[in-house]
Amino acid sequence: MSTTPSLSSDHQASLIDGKAFATALREQIREDVRSFHGTHGVTPGLAVILVGNDPASEVYVRNKAIQTHHAGMRSFMHMLPETTTEEELLALIERLNKDPEIHGILVQLPLPNGLDARRVTNAIRPEKDVDGLGEINAGRLAIGLPGLVPCTPLGCLLLLKDQLGDMRGQHAVVIGSSNLVGKPLALLLLAEGCTVSVAHIHTRDTAALARQADILVVATGCSGLVRKDWIKPGATVIDVGITRVTLPNGKTRLVGDVVFDEAVQVAGRITPVPGGVGPMTIACLLKNTLTAAKLLVTGKAE
Repeated sequence: MSTTPSLSSDHQASLIDGKAFATALREQIREDVRSFHGTHGVTPGLAVILVGNDPASEVYVRNKAIQTHHAGMRSFMHMLPETTTEEELLALIERLNKDPEIHGILVQLPLPNGLDARRVTNAIRPEKDVDGLGEINAGRLAIGLPGLVPCTPLGCLLLLKDQLGDMRGQHAVVIGSSNLVGKPLALLLLAEGCTVSVAHIHTRDTAALARQADILVVATGCSGLVRKDWIKPGATVIDVGITRVTLPNGKTRLVGDVVFDEAVQVAGRITPVPGGVGPMTIACLLKNTLTAAKLLVTGKAE
Protein backbone atom coordinates (compact mmCIF):
# COMPACT_ATOMS: atom_id res chain seq x y z
CA MET A 1 0.00 0.00 0.00
CA SER A 2 1.48 3.36 -1.04
CA THR A 3 1.72 6.24 1.37
CA THR A 4 1.87 9.96 0.70
CA PRO A 5 5.41 11.21 1.31
CA SER A 6 5.85 13.78 4.06
CA LEU A 7 7.97 16.85 3.57
CA SER A 8 9.93 18.87 6.07
CA SER A 9 8.64 22.32 7.03
CA ASP A 10 11.55 24.00 5.22
CA HIS A 11 11.14 21.97 2.02
CA GLN A 12 11.77 23.77 -1.27
CA ALA A 13 11.12 22.18 -4.65
CA SER A 14 13.97 21.89 -7.15
CA LEU A 15 13.59 24.42 -9.95
CA ILE A 16 13.41 23.10 -13.51
CA ASP A 17 15.51 25.61 -15.42
CA GLY A 18 13.85 25.76 -18.83
CA LYS A 19 15.97 28.72 -19.88
CA ALA A 20 19.23 26.82 -19.37
CA PHE A 21 17.84 23.67 -21.00
CA ALA A 22 16.60 25.66 -24.01
CA THR A 23 19.99 27.35 -24.39
CA ALA A 24 21.73 23.98 -24.43
CA LEU A 25 19.16 22.59 -26.87
CA ARG A 26 19.62 25.52 -29.26
CA GLU A 27 23.39 25.02 -29.21
CA GLN A 28 22.94 21.32 -29.98
CA ILE A 29 20.60 22.20 -32.85
CA ARG A 30 23.19 24.63 -34.17
CA GLU A 31 25.79 21.85 -34.25
CA ASP A 32 23.31 19.48 -35.90
CA VAL A 33 22.45 22.11 -38.54
CA ARG A 34 26.15 22.54 -39.32
CA SER A 35 26.56 18.76 -39.64
CA PHE A 36 23.41 18.44 -41.78
CA HIS A 37 24.65 21.15 -44.12
CA GLY A 38 28.06 19.52 -44.32
CA THR A 39 26.51 16.19 -45.34
CA HIS A 40 23.71 17.35 -47.62
CA GLY A 41 24.64 20.90 -48.61
CA VAL A 42 21.25 22.13 -47.40
CA THR A 43 20.52 24.90 -44.89
CA PRO A 44 17.13 24.47 -43.18
CA GLY A 45 14.77 27.35 -43.97
CA LEU A 46 11.88 28.55 -41.80
CA ALA A 47 9.13 30.79 -43.17
CA VAL A 48 7.04 32.71 -40.63
CA ILE A 49 3.86 34.48 -41.68
CA LEU A 50 2.31 37.25 -39.58
CA VAL A 51 -0.98 38.79 -40.65
CA GLY A 52 -1.86 42.15 -39.09
CA ASN A 53 0.10 44.40 -36.77
CA ASP A 54 -0.36 43.01 -33.28
CA PRO A 55 2.65 44.42 -31.36
CA ALA A 56 3.11 41.37 -29.11
CA SER A 57 3.05 39.01 -32.10
CA GLU A 58 5.54 41.22 -33.97
CA VAL A 59 8.01 41.01 -31.08
CA TYR A 60 7.53 37.24 -30.83
CA VAL A 61 7.98 36.73 -34.58
CA ARG A 62 11.15 38.85 -34.67
CA ASN A 63 12.55 36.85 -31.76
CA LYS A 64 11.90 33.68 -33.73
CA ALA A 65 13.87 35.14 -36.65
CA ILE A 66 16.82 36.03 -34.40
CA GLN A 67 16.91 32.52 -32.89
CA THR A 68 16.57 30.93 -36.33
CA HIS A 69 19.62 32.81 -37.61
CA HIS A 70 21.57 31.98 -34.44
CA ALA A 71 20.90 28.28 -35.06
CA GLY A 72 22.47 28.58 -38.51
CA MET A 73 19.15 28.36 -40.36
CA ARG A 74 17.60 30.71 -42.89
CA SER A 75 14.64 32.83 -41.83
CA PHE A 76 12.00 34.08 -44.28
CA MET A 77 9.63 36.67 -42.81
CA HIS A 78 6.28 37.48 -44.41
CA MET A 79 4.58 40.43 -42.69
CA LEU A 80 1.15 40.81 -44.27
CA PRO A 81 -1.35 43.65 -43.74
CA GLU A 82 -4.54 43.25 -41.74
CA THR A 83 -6.48 43.51 -45.02
CA THR A 84 -4.96 40.30 -46.42
CA THR A 85 -7.68 37.99 -47.75
CA GLU A 86 -7.82 34.30 -47.03
CA GLU A 87 -7.23 33.55 -50.71
CA GLU A 88 -4.07 35.69 -50.69
CA LEU A 89 -2.80 33.96 -47.55
CA LEU A 90 -3.51 30.50 -48.96
CA ALA A 91 -1.74 31.42 -52.20
CA LEU A 92 1.37 32.43 -50.25
CA ILE A 93 1.31 29.16 -48.28
CA GLU A 94 1.04 27.21 -51.54
CA ARG A 95 4.10 29.00 -52.94
CA LEU A 96 6.02 28.20 -49.77
CA ASN A 97 4.86 24.58 -49.88
CA LYS A 98 6.48 24.27 -53.32
CA ASP A 99 9.66 26.22 -52.47
CA PRO A 100 12.58 23.78 -51.96
CA GLU A 101 14.44 26.34 -49.82
CA ILE A 102 11.59 26.37 -47.27
CA HIS A 103 11.48 23.37 -44.92
CA GLY A 104 9.21 24.76 -42.22
CA ILE A 105 6.16 27.04 -42.43
CA LEU A 106 4.54 28.71 -39.44
CA VAL A 107 1.52 31.01 -39.47
CA GLN A 108 1.42 33.13 -36.32
CA LEU A 109 -1.88 32.75 -34.47
CA PRO A 110 -4.35 34.19 -33.73
CA LEU A 111 -5.34 35.39 -37.20
CA PRO A 112 -7.45 38.50 -37.79
CA ASN A 113 -11.21 38.11 -37.94
CA GLY A 114 -12.44 36.68 -41.20
CA LEU A 115 -9.55 34.26 -41.69
CA ASP A 116 -10.23 30.58 -41.00
CA ALA A 117 -7.31 29.37 -38.86
CA ARG A 118 -8.21 25.70 -39.39
CA ARG A 119 -8.28 26.04 -43.16
CA VAL A 120 -5.05 28.05 -43.17
CA THR A 121 -3.22 25.63 -40.88
CA ASN A 122 -4.31 22.61 -42.90
CA ALA A 123 -3.08 24.24 -46.10
CA ILE A 124 0.50 23.84 -44.89
CA ARG A 125 2.16 20.71 -46.25
CA PRO A 126 2.32 18.24 -43.30
CA GLU A 127 6.08 17.75 -43.72
CA LYS A 128 6.54 21.54 -43.33
CA ASP A 129 3.99 22.01 -40.52
CA VAL A 130 6.55 22.88 -37.84
CA ASP A 131 3.85 24.07 -35.42
CA GLY A 132 2.38 20.55 -35.57
CA LEU A 133 -1.16 21.95 -35.59
CA GLY A 134 -2.41 20.55 -38.89
CA GLU A 135 -4.89 17.70 -38.78
CA ILE A 136 -2.50 15.25 -40.45
CA ASN A 137 0.18 15.68 -37.79
CA ALA A 138 -2.45 15.75 -35.02
CA GLY A 139 -3.84 12.46 -36.31
CA ARG A 140 -0.40 10.87 -36.55
CA LEU A 141 0.26 11.82 -32.94
CA ALA A 142 -3.09 10.39 -31.87
CA ILE A 143 -2.36 6.95 -33.36
CA GLY A 144 1.29 6.83 -32.37
CA LEU A 145 2.93 7.53 -35.72
CA PRO A 146 5.94 9.84 -36.10
CA GLY A 147 5.24 13.39 -37.16
CA LEU A 148 5.79 17.01 -36.23
CA VAL A 149 4.57 17.74 -32.69
CA PRO A 150 3.35 21.13 -31.34
CA CYS A 151 6.30 23.02 -29.89
CA THR A 152 5.12 23.79 -26.36
CA PRO A 153 4.03 20.21 -25.52
CA LEU A 154 7.28 18.93 -27.01
CA GLY A 155 9.19 21.34 -24.78
CA CYS A 156 7.29 20.12 -21.72
CA LEU A 157 8.06 16.51 -22.61
CA LEU A 158 11.79 17.20 -23.06
CA LEU A 159 11.94 18.89 -19.65
CA LEU A 160 10.10 15.98 -18.01
CA LYS A 161 12.31 13.34 -19.62
CA ASP A 162 15.41 15.25 -18.55
CA GLN A 163 14.15 15.42 -14.96
CA LEU A 164 12.48 12.02 -14.57
CA GLY A 165 13.93 9.69 -17.19
CA ASP A 166 11.63 6.69 -17.48
CA MET A 167 8.07 7.87 -16.74
CA ARG A 168 6.30 4.53 -17.23
CA GLY A 169 3.53 3.96 -14.71
CA GLN A 170 3.50 7.49 -13.35
CA HIS A 171 0.14 9.22 -13.07
CA ALA A 172 0.19 12.41 -15.14
CA VAL A 173 -2.65 14.89 -14.75
CA VAL A 174 -2.97 17.55 -17.45
CA ILE A 175 -5.21 20.47 -16.50
CA GLY A 176 -6.36 22.04 -19.75
CA SER A 177 -7.50 20.28 -22.91
CA SER A 178 -6.59 22.70 -25.70
CA ASN A 179 -5.52 21.47 -29.11
CA LEU A 180 -2.38 23.57 -28.72
CA VAL A 181 -1.06 22.12 -25.45
CA GLY A 182 -3.28 19.89 -23.32
CA LYS A 183 -4.42 17.26 -25.83
CA PRO A 184 -1.07 16.76 -27.61
CA LEU A 185 0.84 16.65 -24.32
CA ALA A 186 -1.57 14.04 -22.96
CA LEU A 187 -0.89 11.91 -26.04
CA LEU A 188 2.89 12.36 -25.69
CA LEU A 189 2.71 11.29 -22.04
CA LEU A 190 0.61 8.26 -22.98
CA ALA A 191 3.30 7.29 -25.47
CA GLU A 192 5.85 7.48 -22.64
CA GLY A 193 3.84 4.93 -20.64
CA CYS A 194 2.18 7.31 -18.19
CA THR A 195 -1.33 6.85 -16.90
CA VAL A 196 -2.91 10.10 -18.07
CA SER A 197 -5.91 12.06 -16.80
CA VAL A 198 -7.06 15.26 -18.48
CA ALA A 199 -9.05 17.86 -16.54
CA HIS A 200 -11.09 20.55 -18.28
CA ILE A 201 -13.84 23.05 -17.61
CA HIS A 202 -16.42 20.31 -16.96
CA THR A 203 -14.26 18.25 -14.58
CA ARG A 204 -16.16 18.00 -11.29
CA ASP A 205 -13.34 18.11 -8.75
CA THR A 206 -10.14 19.19 -10.46
CA ALA A 207 -8.33 19.72 -7.17
CA ALA A 208 -8.96 16.12 -6.04
CA LEU A 209 -7.73 14.81 -9.39
CA ALA A 210 -4.65 17.03 -9.27
CA ARG A 211 -3.74 15.69 -5.82
CA GLN A 212 -3.31 12.23 -7.36
CA ALA A 213 -0.70 13.39 -9.87
CA ASP A 214 2.92 12.31 -9.85
CA ILE A 215 3.27 14.70 -12.80
CA LEU A 216 1.02 17.75 -12.81
CA VAL A 217 0.87 19.91 -15.94
CA VAL A 218 -1.23 23.08 -15.85
CA ALA A 219 -2.08 24.80 -19.13
CA THR A 220 -5.26 26.84 -18.70
CA GLY A 221 -4.27 30.50 -18.96
CA CYS A 222 -6.03 31.05 -15.62
CA SER A 223 -3.44 32.71 -13.39
CA GLY A 224 -3.13 31.40 -9.84
CA LEU A 225 -5.52 28.50 -10.41
CA VAL A 226 -3.48 25.80 -8.68
CA ARG A 227 -2.84 26.27 -4.99
CA LYS A 228 -0.65 24.41 -2.52
CA ASP A 229 -3.39 21.97 -1.51
CA TRP A 230 -3.86 20.82 -5.11
CA ILE A 231 -0.38 19.30 -5.26
CA LYS A 232 0.72 15.86 -4.14
CA PRO A 233 3.87 16.15 -2.00
CA GLY A 234 6.92 15.49 -4.16
CA ALA A 235 5.08 15.82 -7.48
CA THR A 236 6.71 17.29 -10.57
CA VAL A 237 4.82 20.42 -11.62
CA ILE A 238 4.98 21.90 -15.13
CA ASP A 239 3.35 25.34 -15.31
CA VAL A 240 2.59 26.25 -18.92
CA GLY A 241 0.45 29.29 -18.18
CA ILE A 242 1.78 32.83 -18.48
CA THR A 243 -0.21 35.96 -17.67
CA ARG A 244 0.90 39.55 -17.13
CA VAL A 245 -0.71 40.95 -13.98
CA THR A 246 -0.67 44.45 -12.55
CA LEU A 247 0.61 44.79 -8.99
CA PRO A 248 -0.79 47.24 -6.38
CA ASN A 249 2.17 49.55 -7.03
CA GLY A 250 1.24 49.79 -10.71
CA LYS A 251 4.09 47.63 -11.95
CA THR A 252 3.45 44.40 -13.85
CA ARG A 253 4.93 40.93 -13.66
CA LEU A 254 4.47 37.56 -15.33
CA VAL A 255 2.77 34.78 -13.36
CA GLY A 256 1.74 31.24 -14.15
CA ASP A 257 -1.33 29.10 -13.60
CA VAL A 258 0.26 27.79 -10.39
CA VAL A 259 0.73 29.91 -7.25
CA PHE A 260 4.49 29.42 -7.27
CA ASP A 261 5.29 30.58 -3.73
CA GLU A 262 2.87 27.99 -2.35
CA ALA A 263 3.63 25.17 -4.78
CA VAL A 264 7.38 25.32 -4.18
CA GLN A 265 6.73 24.26 -0.56
CA VAL A 266 5.08 20.99 -1.66
CA ALA A 267 6.28 19.95 -5.12
CA GLY A 268 9.41 17.92 -5.71
CA ARG A 269 10.26 19.78 -8.93
CA ILE A 270 8.63 22.80 -10.54
CA THR A 271 9.04 25.11 -13.52
CA PRO A 272 9.16 28.82 -12.69
CA VAL A 273 7.31 31.51 -14.64
CA PRO A 274 9.05 33.08 -16.44
CA GLY A 275 12.06 30.91 -17.25
CA GLY A 276 10.39 27.51 -17.32
CA VAL A 277 8.36 26.27 -20.28
CA GLY A 278 8.42 29.56 -22.23
CA PRO A 279 12.00 29.40 -23.56
CA MET A 280 11.42 25.81 -24.71
CA THR A 281 8.79 26.76 -27.28
CA ILE A 282 11.10 28.56 -29.73
CA ALA A 283 13.88 26.02 -29.10
CA CYS A 284 11.46 23.25 -30.09
CA LEU A 285 10.36 25.23 -33.16
CA LEU A 286 14.00 25.14 -34.27
CA LYS A 287 14.16 21.43 -33.47
CA ASN A 288 11.04 20.82 -35.57
CA THR A 289 12.46 22.86 -38.46
CA LEU A 290 15.59 20.72 -38.52
CA THR A 291 13.43 17.57 -38.30
CA ALA A 292 11.33 18.83 -41.22
CA ALA A 293 14.46 19.51 -43.29
CA LYS A 294 15.71 15.99 -42.61
CA LEU A 295 12.35 14.51 -43.62
CA LEU A 296 12.22 16.52 -46.84
CA VAL A 297 15.85 15.90 -47.84
CA THR A 298 16.43 12.32 -46.65
CA GLY A 299 12.97 10.93 -45.95
CA LYS A 300 14.00 10.28 -42.35
CA ALA A 301 13.68 12.40 -39.19
CA GLU A 302 17.15 11.38 -37.99
